[in-house]
Amino acid sequence: MKRLFCLAAIATALMGHSFTAQAAGVEFGVGQTSDSTMTYRLGMQFDWDKSWLQSDIGRLTGYWSGAYTYWEGDETSSNHSLSFSPVLVYEFAGQTIKPYVEAGIGIAVFANTEVEDNKLGSAFQFEDRFGFGLRFTGGHEVGIRATHYSNGGISSPNDGVESYSLHYTMPL
Repeated sequence: MKRLFCLAAIATALMGHSFTAQAAGVEFGVGQTSDSTMTYRLGMQFDWDKSWLQSDIGRLTGYWSGAYTYWEGDETSSNHSLSFSPVLVYEFAGQTIKPYVEAGIGIAVFANTEVEDNKLGSAFQFEDRFGFGLRFTGGHEVGIRATHYSNGGISSPNDGVESYSLHYTMPL
């Protein structure tokens, strides 16, 4: 309950902030690792306000993503991470619903170097993501995402960890 209160307080503070330079959204995600650890994500997205390869089929665009993730575990294995990623998005054409596919590689910092039985080797990790979903008129979005964290062999051990999640993004 304490965790949900903290997430709600952060979301409220973010929604009260005005962003005029580019479109922004608040992301809420819930997921699970392959070892059944629950993950809860609260993030912000800032659209690049650029398009490439625009055609009747769709367009390539992207956004910046910054997020806090809580990795639920027992008293000794819970963890926290902060991440930042540039994300490329191919958005298919549509009137009210636009399917999309996304991929990104960014960085993350973990509070502890262990999640479940996975030894991360360092607090610094790379965040690789792949997902797909639907964007609706008005800027709302729902999707599914797979995210992999690894230190890329910079230190040992390098077990890495994955999270598979559902997410909802609402515009600010």
